[in-house]
Amino acid sequence: MKSLQTLMAGIDQRIKANAERAQAEQGALPFEAEPEAAPQIEDTADQVQPPKARAKSSHLVPHRHRQGDFFIADILDAIPKGDMASMEHPLFALKAGDMRVRTYERNGVTVTVKPGHDGCATIHDKDLWIYCISQLVEAMNRGREDVGRVVRFTAYDFLVSTNRDASGRAYERMGEMFERLNGTRIETNIETGGTRERGWFGFIDYARVIERDGGGRMIAVEVALPEWLWRSIKAKHVLTLSRDYFRIRKPLDRRIYELARKHCGAQPKWRVSLAVLHEKSGSTATLRRFRFDTKELAESNELPDYRVVYDHESDTVTFYARAPKGAKAQVADLKKTLAAPKRKAR
Repeated sequence: MKSLQTLMAGIDQRIKANAERAQAEQGALPFEAEPEAAPQIEDTADQVQPPKARAKSSHLVPHRHRQGDFFIADILDAIPKGDMASMEHPLFALKAGDMRVRTYERNGVTVTVKPGHDGCATIHDKDLWIYCISQLVEAMNRGREDVGRVVRFTAYDFLVSTNRDASGRAYERMGEMFERLNGTRIETNIETGGTRERGWFGFIDYARVIERDGGGRMIAVEVALPEWLWRSIKAKHVLTLSRDYFRIRKPLDRRIYELARKHCGAQPKWRVSLAVLHEKSGSTATLRRFRFDTKELAESNELPDYRVVYDHESDTVTFYARAPKGAKAQVADLKKTLAAPKRKAR
């Protein structure tokens, strides 16, 4: 029995040896993969050190679809804000359908406004700037990181925020507004965000409708603000406007409010000659007509934040803040006027 087992074992060894010799002569079969090399373990000092304390896990999952290509304007009741550059200089037309090339020069600043096919963008079209600036600045104040010069918003929210009607015609007027803002070209050397350069740009780089309803009316809109304006927003060269700004009906009254807000600031009053106010406003009316409109505004006493007083003797306009400090300054000026000797009539 033992001899039989020894014989069988010898046969197995010879068979195995022959198979190995044949494989060596013919080479490995093509479908046989080489055995994987065992991973090399480096004997470093880090591996012998004790493991570090485990980091505390967060209760929030990471952002898997972070978006940074556009900013979604979804802040309710954002405080209206305007950029200081356009409040100081007359970039927007005060009359619809204005097809003239306007040039404004003052204190080393030059602004040339060229109309598009549909005329120059008006100060009512500027509502889009104010709406976007208000949303972006509020988001920055809240620490949001998705701010950028490309802004998406709903057409309805824009209409409500800017005190416009939300009828079907209002949506058509929004499209016309986009055409004027995109078509009007500006050439200027105004400094924004600490950078002064001569540039040519539109009031918006582009606007497009993202979503429409079943009737074709726009629902969601995307607007790209010019880099020139975006620099000013990032530097927060903006001022808070009255919530009643969007209630101001006349274009000239809106422009006068901007100038008063820019120059009065935190002061109790701002006094300016009528001629300078006329120049700064960008009005194309004669000085005589401008004087009439300014006096009418002063008599109405409806300008938000300020009381307007016109002095016909000095041909000046004074804006008093609607606050205790403004009232105190106005009383002081009245006392000076009463104490001054009266001029003899010619």
